[in-house]
Amino acid sequence: MTFVGKQIRMERILNRKTRRTVLVPMDHGISVGPIDGLQDMKTAINSVAAGGANAVVVHKGLVMEGHRGDGPDIGLIIHLSASTSLSPFPNAKTLICTMEEAIKLGADAVSIHVNLGDGLEKDMLRDFGEISYQARTWGMPLLAMIYPRGEKIVDEYDVKYVKHAARLGHEMGADIVKVPYTGTPDSFYEVTSGCAVPVVIAGGAKMDSDRDILEMVKGSVEAGGAGVSIGRNVFQHASPGKIVRAISSIVHDDATVEQALELL
Repeated sequence: MTFVGKQIRMERILNRKTRRTVLVPMDHGISVGPIDGLQDMKTAINSVAAGGANAVVVHKGLVMEGHRGDGPDIGLIIHLSASTSLSPFPNAKTLICTMEEAIKLGADAVSIHVNLGDGLEKDMLRDFGEISYQARTWGMPLLAMIYPRGEKIVDEYDVKYVKHAARLGHEMGADIVKVPYTGTPDSFYEVTSGCAVPVVIAGGAKMDSDRDILEMVKGSVEAGGAGVSIGRNVFQHASPGKIVRAISSIVHDDATVEQALELL
């Protein structure tokens, strides 16, 4: 029954035909406060839902406030770990929500964040292992956000680190792995070819142009990526719904960058 439950939930966040997804993380409030684009959560979620996003990632306290407000239906991923920019250890994520809470709130999936190379990596891996076990037990899809960030990491976009991060997520039992984009399709293929579960890319810092965003998305898909999990470059966009629609056209319809730009 848990296998059937996981299948049903996965269909809420992963397109059955393309096996790809467009996720919009909106979990930034705990880390950095109510930044631009996330002051009004109902409006923010409605706009990306209207654009065709598959799911949003939020913390537990925002589920009743904003999820599936007045707009189209959209998948719900509840984020289980967090840290703040005010901490002396901002990269050390700790669990702040339980699997039981997520299930009671109606989650279609849960997510956890691990920073490899951080001094407290061992604690984050221990938490990851426990959540992975619980996710398997309850048939709950697990999105693992794995970033190479720590004292030993020279460049978090270096393919040798990113492919290690993706493989770790796979071997720890994640159903979808989120990692940084390595910059080129050739280098990102090294990441996807070493990870047998869907790999989505993070959006990173706010980009200067729509073309930059869409070229990154296209490059990742060409390399075997399963879509995106893009936050600031979506919810801080002048037209969040339109940029989601453009991204979705590449992820789900294999549109070119030029075709996607026309949607803007």
